[in-house]
Amino acid sequence: MTKLYGNTPCFLGGKKVSLHDGSARECDVLVYGVPWEGAVTWGDYTGCELGPKVIRLNSARYSGYLPELDHIDVREYLQIGDLGDVDVVPANTLETMERIEQFAGAVWKTGKFPVVFGGDHGITYPIMEALSKHVDGKVGIIHMDAHYDNHPDYEGDLYARSTPFHRMYESEGIRNESIVHLGIHGPRNKPETGQYAQSVGATTISIRDVRRARNLADVAQQAYNIASEGTDAVYLSICSDVLDFAFNPGGPVDGNGLTSYELLELVHEFSKLGICGMDYVEVYPQQDANDNSSHFVTYAVLYALAGQIWHEENKKQHQINDVSHI
Repeated sequence: MTKLYGNTPCFLGGKKVSLHDGSARECDVLVYGVPWEGAVTWGDYTGCELGPKVIRLNSARYSGYLPELDHIDVREYLQIGDLGDVDVVPANTLETMERIEQFAGAVWKTGKFPVVFGGDHGITYPIMEALSKHVDGKVGIIHMDAHYDNHPDYEGDLYARSTPFHRMYESEGIRNESIVHLGIHGPRNKPETGQYAQSVGATTISIRDVRRARNLADVAQQAYNIASEGTDAVYLSICSDVLDFAFNPGGPVDGNGLTSYELLELVHEFSKLGICGMDYVEVYPQQDANDNSSHFVTYAVLYALAGQIWHEENKKQHQINDVSHI
């Protein structure tokens, strides 16, 4: 088994690659971690900087085969490369945000599909800033979360886990009307957070909206239509607490969330429609004796990659059909 460092294997048996020696060019999917936790914690509920390591460790249990998705074997189609982790600087938020943006920018330039493991949700803003500088037009984002994460600051910290979407609202490269907050629920939100989203033109699809929809494919299509309108790329960001705590013991404690089935189906549908990359954040291994939440991340990634395969195959078929009609 290829290892990155110590006892940590590459994600899902992938190949250890680098952006500097050309080895990343051989891969279709580039995985990297951002082992960062900022200043905002709740009591002793901490440790999400361990997420990238433990997600990788538990991925060693799995193949890429999904019998429930027409028996697809993801690893027959896609070469997965693991870039290791961004070199964060503990207690130096500004330097860390800059390093994340630089690293993400180099990954976006490869044209590969990035999969990023957090860390807290603050990491998504520099990744999106890097994306917005890479594409010609605007970018949109589907944000799966229990919470808006759009406070202006946290006690003066502009880059805390509760603030990344406010930074995105202020970004010139991100189209606010193409930001979709999906799965929002629960009283850990505050009234002003919903007001912030509404004031900039972002869309909220709450947990009740999901449940009242005719089916999950319709929810995914609605969210994707909004995120893709007027944009050149759509990114997917998943916070573990969009899941109900029954399905997410290693995440923040939020009830009335998505089931694991609902999340996987939505992720698969988004990827079939065409996303440019994804992150999965806020996994807390220290809170999870059986690592259930860390294990589940591999499921989510595989469902996304299976959708990505479907999307690329469908695009090729359309191109063939277009040529045949000339």
